[in-house]
Amino acid sequence: MLATATLLLTAGCSSDDGGSPGGDDRSSPGSTAGRSASPESSAEETPPAKGSAKVLRTVGTDLRSPWGLAPLADGDLLVSSRDDATISRVDAETGETSELGEVPGVSPSGEGGLLGIALSPDYASDRMVYAYFTSASDNRIVRMIHDEDKPEGERLGAPDTVLRGIPKGVVHNGGRIAFGPDRMLYVGTGESGDTGLSQDEKSLGGKILRLTPEGEPAPGNPLPDSAVYSLGHRNVQGLAWDSRQRLFASEFGQNTWDELNAIEPGDNYGWPEAEGTSDEGGFHDPIAQWSTDEASPSGIAYAEGSIWMAGLRGERLWRIPLRGTEASADPQAFLEGEYGRLRTVAAAGDDKLWLVTSNTDGRGDPDGEDDRILEVQVS
Repeated sequence: MLATATLLLTAGCSSDDGGSPGGDDRSSPGSTAGRSASPESSAEETPPAKGSAKVLRTVGTDLRSPWGLAPLADGDLLVSSRDDATISRVDAETGETSELGEVPGVSPSGEGGLLGIALSPDYASDRMVYAYFTSASDNRIVRMIHDEDKPEGERLGAPDTVLRGIPKGVVHNGGRIAFGPDRMLYVGTGESGDTGLSQDEKSLGGKILRLTPEGEPAPGNPLPDSAVYSLGHRNVQGLAWDSRQRLFASEFGQNTWDELNAIEPGDNYGWPEAEGTSDEGGFHDPIAQWSTDEASPSGIAYAEGSIWMAGLRGERLWRIPLRGTEASADPQAFLEGEYGRLRTVAAAGDDKLWLVTSNTDGRGDPDGEDDRILEVQVS
């Protein structure tokens, strides 16, 4: 359960994007999958213990190293390519793909490259697309105007840098960005293999950040004049809010536990002093945890009363039913091994999700249609 929130300054040693130095595809000690804490008492409606996930159709195919996904109001999808540094538009009806353009300044290497993308809260009027990427010197966030009237390949305007100076590494670059219900920009970062950064409140690494759309520390952040919203993270690649605007985040463990966390401003989530549930004081425990070979979690989304979590090495879609900010039942796995590595999951409205595979990232076993975007019906 929740321990006292403290901002500790400690040091530690390094690791990679999902575990040991081989990245998020790695061996791990055998252990029980999906352990969850006992649910807190709550008057909220609790989803059934057992749910379902059914792939309705394949929306897009032949995508190269897809990473970020941003649904447009008309139903089409923007998708980023980590290694090609491009953003493309996928027609959700026909699957036809057209390239908006290449994002300048991206330096793909290891687990870095063009990662998460998000639409401005005022996208209908300002047409701004935000992107998180690895440059030659750091990880940074930029925004670009999306102009559909320009020729294919030239539809992205010059990037305006919103935030620079997020630590980069061959591993642990974080990369997920999302605008919250408060219209602020939330950013999941990694500690870039330098575990001491996670507990350093002056570093942007190993954190969840909260920014204004212009890249300034958001009003009401727990530390004065700081973008840091929570700390003690290893590598955050999933951000989602439930129906009551509560934030959840997925996190890669090292060799023992991957995590799903309920995020509270100013709380310390323990890395590198704690991995998974811990008896250490001052750390916020995860609401669910998995052995690292069963998850390696990247994107998450909220739908039908549950968090849905994409597993890379685990090659499955996890459902974590919620009651308040606790898991109300044991997590449940779907699509195990059917589509390979799963990178990103996003809400598609009602009981639908968009699910993006990740088999062309150098660690998967792609088939003739990879990578792809799937439409999934869940309950």
